[in-house]
Amino acid sequence: MISPPLLKKGDKIGITATGRKVSPKDVEIAYTFFRSWGLEITTAPNLHSNAHTYLAGSDAERLQDFQQLIVDPDIKAIVCARGGYGTTRILDQLDFTSLYKTPKWIIGFSDVTALHLKLFKLGIKSIHGTMPILFPKAENADSIESLKGSLTGESIVISATSSKSNRLGKTTAPVIGGNLSLVVDAIGTSSDPDTNGKILILEEIDEYKYKVDRMFMHLKRSGKLDNLSGLIIGHMTDIKDSDLSFGETLEEVVLSKISQKNYPVAFNFPIGHQYPNLAWVHGSVMTLNVTDSESQLMPLF
Repeated sequence: MISPPLLKKGDKIGITATGRKVSPKDVEIAYTFFRSWGLEITTAPNLHSNAHTYLAGSDAERLQDFQQLIVDPDIKAIVCARGGYGTTRILDQLDFTSLYKTPKWIIGFSDVTALHLKLFKLGIKSIHGTMPILFPKAENADSIESLKGSLTGESIVISATSSKSNRLGKTTAPVIGGNLSLVVDAIGTSSDPDTNGKILILEEIDEYKYKVDRMFMHLKRSGKLDNLSGLIIGHMTDIKDSDLSFGETLEEVVLSKISQKNYPVAFNFPIGHQYPNLAWVHGSVMTLNVTDSESQLMPLF
């Protein structure tokens, strides 16, 4: 896997939006943080376009903005301003070829999972982490610091409290994943994830429990859960039950799909649509260690 250079003071980063629209006030505090890290900021020309009622500009505008940042050799990282929906509308039209010559970090989570999976297929690491729209929230401080650490080379160990549903064990493997809906959505596409021998991280927000079950069943039926090295479940945020209760816990939903597997499984990881949402390098080799007392995801030193 290609690992982009770590950032240093004076480096220039680009801010764009591949999905839902953002207003200038949504991101201005993030700019203050980035500048305090010694970084220069370039904003995409159409970042605040009103050409679409939901999306951050038309598909053509968002595609042009992202493509320009990809090919600009002076840009060392591309930060997606927010998630939502819309990345897959432009994903297959993007040309990532220049990243082999001048690799750069692409950063975000949620809908940006689509980009992470595409980059993984291309053999390029990226960063699953918090985004500018969330920088104003005080409870996001740890998430912001972990993003800074990932960009500057600090070794971030992500720890999680133990769960009675965990499966103990230790494994070292490439780590991929992100938002459950986007991982499932990628199956059968140009960014279809190869999960064999990988540590798979999954998180979700604002879904009905039966739909979460359906997505995990899809992963099972498509063989994505068969040969994992390990499975990590991050924040499962605002998961709702229907009027007719589904009758299973989220842990039961997950474990019922892998009952014949023996790889380590860890719940409660601080990754996803709650705080903290600690950053990790998508595509990097990491060690998952699940013990009685806690679980840890550790980069290789």
